[in-house]
Amino acid sequence: MNRFKGIAMILIGAMLWGATGPMMERLMEDYGLTASFISTLRLILAGTLLLGFLKLKGVRINSIFKGKTWIPQLLLFSVFGMLGVQLTFVSAIEASDAVVATLLQFLGPVYIILFVSLRQKKMPPAYQVIGMAGTLVGLFLLLTNGKPDELTISGEALFWGILVGLTFSFYTLFPARLMQEWGVLLVVGWSMLIGGLSLGLAKPVFLSKEWGKLADPSALGLFLAIVIGGTVAFILFLSSMRFITPVETSVLSAVEPLTAMVISALWFQQLLAPVQLTGTFIMLIFVTWLSLAGNLKPKKQQSLQKNGGAS
Repeated sequence: MNRFKGIAMILIGAMLWGATGPMMERLMEDYGLTASFISTLRLILAGTLLLGFLKLKGVRINSIFKGKTWIPQLLLFSVFGMLGVQLTFVSAIEASDAVVATLLQFLGPVYIILFVSLRQKKMPPAYQVIGMAGTLVGLFLLLTNGKPDELTISGEALFWGILVGLTFSFYTLFPARLMQEWGVLLVVGWSMLIGGLSLGLAKPVFLSKEWGKLADPSALGLFLAIVIGGTVAFILFLSSMRFITPVETSVLSAVEPLTAMVISALWFQQLLAPVQLTGTFIMLIFVTWLSLAGNLKPKKQQSLQKNGGAS
């Protein structure tokens, strides 16, 4: 029963995450809101909601600021991790569309593998090389429609897409000790709030003329759906890991880009060409391969050790 509960949580969470991309695309296309305005308000409101949720559960949300050694790490993660991945993702949507931005986000594991290999000064294992090669083949088909001399997205979209992957890598690798010490939700709540306020100060959101556009009930409703849906998705994603393995979570997360594709097809009539669709599924298959192969290898090594090792 608990496993079924965990699977339901990750599927609903992934679908909610997948839906936020097209919703943000619609806000920018139909109502003229910018990536920086959406990112600022979304982070501030989502961070406030998460911290309020923790406060209601009796968590001492200010305790993280009493340890001076953790404050610089929290600030770095807030600006370059949380704000970085959110702003680059919305900017990639603004420059291309929600489907392409969501798929480019899935390049994160490739960057992580390359970073870890460089840091350890050794080649990645064979299964990772296969996974990276397959992912890049899929990306090539997605971005060129199988024609090397024809890029199907703009240079600006590719730039933001590469940054999405890089910031996602930092977002994944950097806060491990911070989250272990203070808990995932507390770190994420504060990093959202700090990241949003930082962007709001850099680009004074309170002086923006875009506030008037939220007076439209449809625009306001769509924006609130993005904030609430994204926050609920994150809580469901984290909660699911109590009942299912990280590998199952990673595999089931593939529902996210599929949801973005379906909604984009219905709202914007954005249909990928057959070659691009093939590239999309190749990417998802090999990202899943990276998760599964990485989980199976340690088990194989443990089995060899129990049997006295390889002869």
